[in-house]
Amino acid sequence: MVAHEYAHGYAALLQGDPTARNLGRLSWNPIRHIDPFMTILVPLVLFLTKAPFLFGGAKPVPVNPRLYRNYRRGDIIVSLAGIAVNLALVPVCLVLVVAMGLLGRGLPVLNDSAALLQVMFLSGIWINLGLAVFNLLPIPPLDGSHVIRHLLPPAWELQYRRLYNAGFIVLLVFLTFGRPILNLWFKPVYFIGGLATDLVEPLLLLSKWTT
Repeated sequence: MVAHEYAHGYAALLQGDPTARNLGRLSWNPIRHIDPFMTILVPLVLFLTKAPFLFGGAKPVPVNPRLYRNYRRGDIIVSLAGIAVNLALVPVCLVLVVAMGLLGRGLPVLNDSAALLQVMFLSGIWINLGLAVFNLLPIPPLDGSHVIRHLLPPAWELQYRRLYNAGFIVLLVFLTFGRPILNLWFKPVYFIGGLATDLVEPLLLLSKWTT
């Protein structure tokens, strides 16, 4: 999530908006991206109430689209920047899974440590795929909504933007009752994640972390 939010702020800076940088949000420090409600309270309540899904997020990076050199292009680029970074991290995690497998086999004394890192990087593949696909949902305030509204006719866009006032509620309702659609939307995650797991399976290490 830190990489995702940093990408939004950096893309905004490249488009002419220094707001994130000026407010100290163009940072890799996770603490700067913690939102008491979205990062802590919402996931905790969902976990304690045994909800059918877990949901949360980082504090959105502040941007000022009026400062973009080209508003429409800038809004699309900034909105897709976080998703692009999540997708870019997938092959990085894949390479690191392979590297840990080779390290553990080459140096058996490091097997358990390398296996633990493998589990983390393998989870990174699934998490980054999930974040990318989830944020593409065309529901405010997710990134996909900023892209889809620029593709709509002006009259439709005006109606669509009214959803922003109740976007979070719409999103929670969709996550609760739209599971069949959500499962269909996430099919690319299942396919690519499964393909990546099958690809590295011969190099997966056995240890107390994987048994």
